Amino acid sequence: MSAVEAVFGHLRGAIERGEYAVGDRLPSEAELCRTLEVSRPVLREALRALEAMGLTVSKTGKGTFVVATTVEGPTFGDYAAADLLEVRRHVEIPVAGYAALRRTPEDLDRLAHLLDRMERETDTTAWVALDTVFHLAVAEASRNPVFRRVIEEIRDALARQSAFLNELGDRREQSDCEHRAILEALVDGSEPDAVEAMSHHLRRVEATLTDILRPQGAGTPTEGRPEA
Repeated sequence: MSAVEAVFGHLRGAIERGEYAVGDRLPSEAELCRTLEVSRPVLREALRALEAMGLTVSKTGKGTFVVATTVEGPTFGDYAAADLLEVRRHVEIPVAGYAALRRTPEDLDRLAHLLDRMERETDTTAWVALDTVFHLAVAEASRNPVFRRVIEEIRDALARQSAFLNELGDRREQSDCEHRAILEALVDGSEPDAVEAMSHHLRRVEATLTDILRPQGAGTPTEGRPEA
């Protein structure tokens, strides 16, 4: 369990148990960092995750306030997670199939370069940025500018979702493997394999999100927590 996961679990558990009621302000960042013995960047990632799940809202200069004690579903940017996943299934799966049939050698080179960088990248923020570029590049390989425009429209939401899943679901290594399978299908020019590889990728995204949203007991960032 990462430091972010541990802090997130602790605060989520406290909210769901009613230790913080709707309308309550969470302790200050300085106080939480001191109490939980974590760095401010770790705490802020956990707070962003709570807000994405609809449990809190942060007000500049005022603090973080509880707005719900149960999780209805996270929101990434302007889009609810369920809506985002539905669109991705109906757009990115056929896009992968078209890309397998229409990709150029330049498309394959770009995708391979992106994936190599992702597999070497150690910074989560940089990896998330590359993740969205990878999905855009697949759309570009479909040779249909409308598909690319759709992915561009949800790009910010995709990045927020990716960061959320990687911080709380440890998705990076799995995602790299799934992206590699997509690329291999494109290299082979196999529409069925590309469709299946993208379908599998999105199923794993949905499964991880479901696991994160599942109600949990109290969590406490204790021994074994990586230091930030």
